[in-house]
Amino acid sequence: MSLATRFDCRATSNRSHGATLRQTVVGLVRERYADFGPTLAAEKLLELHGLPLGVETLRQWMIADGLWLRRKDRRQRVFQPRPRRDCLGELVQIDGSEHWWFEGRGPQCTLLVFIDDATSRLMELRLVETESAFGYFQSTRAYLAAHGKHARKLAREPVTFYSDKHSIFRISKADAVQGRGMTQFGRALHDLNIDILCANTPQAKGRVERANKTLQDRLVKEFRLQGVCSIEAGNAALPAFMATYNARFAKAAGDARDMHRPVAGTDDLDTAFSWQEERTVSGSLTLQYEKVLFLLRPSELTRSLARKRVTVHDFPDGRFEIRHEGQALPYLVFDKGRQVQQGSVVANKNLGAAMTAVRTVWLSGTEKQHKASIPPRRDRSWRDGR
Repeated sequence: MSLATRFDCRATSNRSHGATLRQTVVGLVRERYADFGPTLAAEKLLELHGLPLGVETLRQWMIADGLWLRRKDRRQRVFQPRPRRDCLGELVQIDGSEHWWFEGRGPQCTLLVFIDDATSRLMELRLVETESAFGYFQSTRAYLAAHGKHARKLAREPVTFYSDKHSIFRISKADAVQGRGMTQFGRALHDLNIDILCANTPQAKGRVERANKTLQDRLVKEFRLQGVCSIEAGNAALPAFMATYNARFAKAAGDARDMHRPVAGTDDLDTAFSWQEERTVSGSLTLQYEKVLFLLRPSELTRSLARKRVTVHDFPDGRFEIRHEGQALPYLVFDKGRQVQQGSVVANKNLGAAMTAVRTVWLSGTEKQHKASIPPRRDRSWRDGR
């Protein structure tokens, strides 16, 4: 036997698969499993076609035939910078940054950040226990008081708040306002004629993401120097910090115009920034909200509302109203029994505050007198209505 023949024999492993099998397998993958990874494709080849193949063998065949890219060969998605907006107030990016803002001196909490896209100015900062609709209600109201509302839809460009896809901003089945197809925060902005857009990627709202990193460095150290160790003290210190930050980092806008407009006299901010849910009044003039039973005081108006819908308004400051077509209805609280909801589903960003609340309840030994709810709200003592 010649040397070349002996080399060819040794080059083929006794455990290798034949060329026919390889062609068959690659043809099946190309035809039916082109977007499958090697592991899943191998499972389906065995399950549906009776072809037992090692995952690594299939991976190499798919790589050789261009059906799979090795990790080192995959190109990372390129995010190129986009131009800033021209005017102050055209686009304001908003986000919540959960962090140990007081280091070990106080609780972990979330900083709500509003930053202008054109100038990188901090427009509003607020520390809250957790990122929630009520926190954004308070922050947005403070923003409107300081700067006014945005101009809506100038030319063809969107003029709006710009956020991520957190369930506070983006519609989901569980968070939709009944019958309106939007979240509570989205409904509030809609009522005030303000737009909001959601970014598809974190890179798309890089302005606020980079600001968060800077704040997690500078603001934490500023709190340390001032001895700040609570949310209340932190919020009191934020205006002075914002002024210093903006003097250091803010840039001049390309266009000197300020695109904010005053809040209209017809805008009812109290109503807009309340948690609103609809309920059906029973034949006995009762309705249930947050596991509390309410009795409408009998009157000519309330008797006509049996089997009709009313709106429950839960305000950030703890006030509570039941309204029908804008008119507040007198009520009594019938069932004051509240308890910890064992099966509560807690969003990841709310977990820290929820665990702190549960621990406080456990230490106090009064589990049956409290309730953990999402979104987090101020604890209030239910009392007789008006």
